[in-house]
Amino acid sequence: MSSYTLGIDTSNYATSLAVFDTAGEVVCAKKRFLPVKEGQLGLRQSDALFHHTAALPEMLKELSGEFDLTKISAVGVSEKPRPVEGSYMPCFLAGVSAAEAFALARGIPLVRTTHQQGHAAAALFAAKGEEFFREKTLLFHISGGTTDLLLCDEVKHIETLGTSSDLYAGQAVDRVGVKLGFGFPAGVEVSRLAAECDVTIKPKSSVRGMECSLSGLENQCNALLTAGKSPAYVCKYCLLCVADTVVKMTKAAQKEYPGLAVVCAGGVMSSDIIRSWVQQRLPQVYFVPGQYSSDNAIGVSILAAREAGLWLK
Repeated sequence: MSSYTLGIDTSNYATSLAVFDTAGEVVCAKKRFLPVKEGQLGLRQSDALFHHTAALPEMLKELSGEFDLTKISAVGVSEKPRPVEGSYMPCFLAGVSAAEAFALARGIPLVRTTHQQGHAAAALFAAKGEEFFREKTLLFHISGGTTDLLLCDEVKHIETLGTSSDLYAGQAVDRVGVKLGFGFPAGVEVSRLAAECDVTIKPKSSVRGMECSLSGLENQCNALLTAGKSPAYVCKYCLLCVADTVVKMTKAAQKEYPGLAVVCAGGVMSSDIIRSWVQQRLPQVYFVPGQYSSDNAIGVSILAAREAGLWLK
């Protein structure tokens, strides 16, 4: 008999809810992006917290119109960015408050997890169902706040193998997009414009082993614009540099961890241009659909089911 779990995630970018059926299916998922004023590169944490607090009751009401919330057997929530000591962002407090209230009112278990583990769980589930929850995998989590190459052991244990020494990939993409007049976050518009460029481009990435540097990418893109390159060219160049970074870091990781599956997740990795470039060079890498790749509560709902003993017993 199926049970259902509710996942709540309140990240720097979006308010997200999801319901997971322990028979192995995501029943529904809702997401609302945080409003960012034109020309800005994000929100102050106090503003993000306010928007999450305002959005959650409305979204739960919408969800109740599609699913009977009295069927929920456990609630999961991302309480911080990463499963490491000292990881903290105020925006996650909104989700924790809502999850605690829901669990106490219903008398059901509350499972606390992290945003990073939620991303990992959603990506691994989308790539190969429950199979990747039973083994070690290599996972790229690339977004506005991460450029991390992770070693995931059943999602319960996550080790960072490599990351960026400065700018994150999503930050670089967003800065290029905002400079071109797009709203924040700008990834979707940057990808759309990049697809209009049919020029062959050779990107220049800065990678040493499993570590990378992306601060130079923003400067390269600005220099290309100054030199008269079209916005479409610059957008494609930016995305291909990220893709080339992924390829080089993956090859370094595979030398040390041969045979492990590689899964790519995070909002930046939903770009068709990045996926095509990487898979031409590394055909065995899994890319998951955007719904499971960008910020969402799907993985949180899945982890709630597992930790509450309702799935993968």
